[in-house]
Amino acid sequence: MFIQKRSMLTGKLNEMELPITKEQLDDWQSGRLIQHAMPQLNDDEREFLMSGIIPEEWNQCFGGNDDS
Repeated sequence: MFIQKRSMLTGKLNEMELPITKEQLDDWQSGRLIQHAMPQLNDDEREFLMSGIIPEEWNQCFGGNDDS
């Protein structure tokens, strides 16, 4: 499912293709914990769905894995 969300960090409209169904989205929006409603999602995908924040924004604001 193609999802667009506004980032809580930057206000930018971000988009991501997520492997979820409308039923899973409805379950989560009705109060089910996201990790139970959509167990197939990874941490970055769950964060995006909850806050609109994409990994690049997260790393810019809070740091990420820096190999240097």
